[in-house]
Amino acid sequence: MKEIIKLALRNLKEHKSKSIIISLFILFGVAIVILGNSFLESINRGLEKDFRSNITGDIAVCAIPPKGVSVDVFGASSMEITSSQPQIPALMDIDTVEKIIAETDGVTKYSRMISAQVMLSKGIEFDFSALEENDDADFSDIPFSMLFAGEKDSYWELFPDLNMIEGRYPQAGTNEIIVDTRVMDGFKKIYKEDLQLNDNVLLANMNGTIREAVVVGFFKPANEYSAMFQSIYSTPELARAFADLTYANSFSQELPDTVDLGISNMSEDDLFGDNDFFGDIEDDESILGSTTDFDSILGDTTLRDELNKTDDGAWHFILAKLENPHMDKKTVAELNKIFKEKDLAAQAMDWKKAALSYSGTVAGIGMIFNVLIVILAVVVFIIIMNTMVVSVIERTSEIGTMRAIGAEKKFVKRLFSAETLILTSLSALFGIVFAFFCMAIFNACHIVITNSIAKMILGGGLLHFTPTWEIILVTIIITLIGSLLSNLYPVKSALKVTPLKALSKE
Repeated sequence: MKEIIKLALRNLKEHKSKSIIISLFILFGVAIVILGNSFLESINRGLEKDFRSNITGDIAVCAIPPKGVSVDVFGASSMEITSSQPQIPALMDIDTVEKIIAETDGVTKYSRMISAQVMLSKGIEFDFSALEENDDADFSDIPFSMLFAGEKDSYWELFPDLNMIEGRYPQAGTNEIIVDTRVMDGFKKIYKEDLQLNDNVLLANMNGTIREAVVVGFFKPANEYSAMFQSIYSTPELARAFADLTYANSFSQELPDTVDLGISNMSEDDLFGDNDFFGDIEDDESILGSTTDFDSILGDTTLRDELNKTDDGAWHFILAKLENPHMDKKTVAELNKIFKEKDLAAQAMDWKKAALSYSGTVAGIGMIFNVLIVILAVVVFIIIMNTMVVSVIERTSEIGTMRAIGAEKKFVKRLFSAETLILTSLSALFGIVFAFFCMAIFNACHIVITNSIAKMILGGGLLHFTPTWEIILVTIIITLIGSLLSNLYPVKSALKVTPLKALSKE
């Protein structure tokens, strides 16, 4: 083996130009793969840390949504085209579900939460004209926010890192809110007016719900580079109005098969002919001035009014943190098994599924990048193989000489394999050094993006590289295997040439 390595090193030195060409392809290929995967690793780690610590916890439990609807902490979405925006359903039997979570091994903290989407305005009515007239504003400036509300103090114990800049937390039973400073900045840019403490504002959602609220505090996200969209925190009472958490949301009543309106036996002449079915309206009597009780037409509306009230006990999620966050998938499986056994309409999710609106985007980018990496690897290996084919063809006489003096095919294969391994290993090593050099320079620049859409796509505002030993090890292994495979065909072709024919070639 020692002699083979010496011969391999001598051959690489003698064919210096081709060795350098192949080395450069491998070097830059390895560097690109490491840089790309380190960037994706940084995005995934930053997103995971941010959402686990501040938004979703390690585990989120919610109601099982209707078929065709997906749910995360940022809302519900449907693949079907509907006239109304789907809502996150209320979590039923929440006390039973919470008890199961509390008794689950590894759960350290948990809290209930409500999630909704709102827009913020100021004044006696919601003014949309300012959004159209302001050419300087972009999408990220629109005061459209996520509205979160947690259960009393347990929610802030679950997420204690919120950075309060001014004011205080909302008090229970009020319409008080605390506002992200990004909402405050966007509000000023859109409406040309400052948003200050104790200001009365209007909150509205896409379904037409409008409520008054009082701003009692301003905060910055715990992670200043967070990919999370701007948010507002309120009391549960206020959040339920926007989350469609009314008594009707969980009310079920069977309707009769037929409804007798008292007109089923009437003919068309009875209904639309010249008769007194609808009564006579005198010429000098207006409808508005009539003493007729038109409300009586609706009948008793007591049940309707009660069902439209917000359900004080309704919640969307129970969020939990684990003693060992890496046990989240196992804990999710255990909880879902218990929910199914007890016939509870609840499902547990890990942080990634609970933040699918964001993690799904990053996962999509990662998939696209990996496809590009595979294409790049295939192209690089084809180039390397073609270069090796040319190199081996030029060395046909050398192979014939070795065969003529007694070298077996096995020896020749080992020699070329040794050359490939040595060349690939050294090139990969230099590629790793080059990648780390590039990452050190880039990370030192501390590049930050502020565009909210770009932050959502890239999983955060800080552009950073986070290499891991797993990335480096996998890259080296794949590079070595690929180089050996690309070397098989040219060596096999050269060994088919007989020693006599090889020696006859110039």
